Amino acid sequence: MPIDKSMFGRLSMLLMATGFAALLASGAGMVWLVGETRSFATGVVSSQDVRIAASQLLSLVQDAETGQRGFLLTGEERYLAPYRRAVADLPRELPALVERIIADGGDAAAARALQQQVEAKLAELAETVSLAQSGAVEEALAVVLTDRGKVVMDAIRQAVAGIESRSLARGEARSEGLAGNARLLLAGAGAAFLLMLAVTIGAGLLARRYTQALEAAQAEVTAANTSLEERVGERTAALAAANDEVQRFAYIVSHDLRAPLVNVMGFTTELEAAVAPLGALIAAVEREAPALITPEARAAVLEDIPEAVGFIRSSTQRMDRLINAILRLSREGRRLLHPEPIDLEALIAGLAATQQHQLDEAGASLALAPGLPRIHSDRLAVEQIFGNLVDNAVKYLDPGRPGRITIRGRTTRSHVLVEVEDNGRGIDPRDHGRIFELFRRSGRQDRPGEGIGLAYVRALARRLGGDVECRSTPGLGSTFRVTLALTAPANTQTPSAEDSPA
Repeated sequence: MPIDKSMFGRLSMLLMATGFAALLASGAGMVWLVGETRSFATGVVSSQDVRIAASQLLSLVQDAETGQRGFLLTGEERYLAPYRRAVADLPRELPALVERIIADGGDAAAARALQQQVEAKLAELAETVSLAQSGAVEEALAVVLTDRGKVVMDAIRQAVAGIESRSLARGEARSEGLAGNARLLLAGAGAAFLLMLAVTIGAGLLARRYTQALEAAQAEVTAANTSLEERVGERTAALAAANDEVQRFAYIVSHDLRAPLVNVMGFTTELEAAVAPLGALIAAVEREAPALITPEARAAVLEDIPEAVGFIRSSTQRMDRLINAILRLSREGRRLLHPEPIDLEALIAGLAATQQHQLDEAGASLALAPGLPRIHSDRLAVEQIFGNLVDNAVKYLDPGRPGRITIRGRTTRSHVLVEVEDNGRGIDPRDHGRIFELFRRSGRQDRPGEGIGLAYVRALARRLGGDVECRSTPGLGSTFRVTLALTAPANTQTPSAEDSPA
């Protein structure tokens, strides 16, 4: 059946609404799948932490036993050095391992049994060392020869092996979950692409049929006014050319997540181009034969379609920014680290210098406390961490008082702790954890951004063997504490082909 102007307007709005709904569904599904993927990844890291902590615990117990045996055999105090270090570290490492196992969903009973066994082993070691130090070496050796310590040590090794095995199994299960999420993400992207492709093809067919109807109406107008025929033919040819452009864009570019967006953005441009000659044609028909144009058709072409196209364009642009953010995090996770010696104080001072113009505009000052150490880490990642934090501190200063940003740090045995403190507007306590999630922001949304920076900072810090946390009070300011390993961990993967330079 022929398509009249009213039906064309309704069908066009229906197609635009369907495309917009597909974009929203695709975006919501992508955000949900990213959250699920992060949850699986956290579980995999937790399982790996349990295995590492269990191995470290066994190593400490073995060090203690080695020191005890060296002392009993030689009587020299210097052999007790590993024993004393282990005895000092185990009271901290042992409860921490038990907590990790329970938090990771492991066997709490086995963890507590391991704790009792280690405590029993330490008691046996302490007893023999004490006897030897008091001169009763023979009695200490007699205790060793009872094999009481050997039995406990064998039990500890067996318990640690069991914990590592169970933790490895949980990690593998979570890794399978990650792979399932990846397949689901690709399937969702493919379904969204197919729906958008169908909408685009439908729009092209609808425009083509409507063009045919307009051509038939134009033939009737030509009979009454031959001088109008040439102009109508030119406009009809332009409309057909624009329609052909829309159809040329209707093909499958790839199965990539970005492909549906690329197609929709291209088709939106072509629809905008198609509306212009339609508007000109309607204007011409209104001049020559106004009875042929209904108000609904005029509103559909000149108002409804441009408005719907604008909604689609703004949505695709936002989706493109979100995809770029996720790709940025993904690529950073696969990028090989290049650790090198870094003077942390000089690096942060350089970053502060690049922000001086923004500080001057905000009427703010930045103070860098001396004493930051040298670390061995990836320079690019460290620059991005503190560059983001300083930029955020400047961005969210309170205009009602002079801005003040302070950066200070201290060193532990294996890490450096750097605090970036400001007296800005502050963050609600309920959002202290959420601000590190993708696309989450806190407070008034009067500053540009997509809620990506802090998630990126946390991902970088964790890759460098650390973390970042926030302490803040609304109206008083915020403090972001960054923990970085003095020596960044080794790379655990090689870059994929898509990350390799062309």
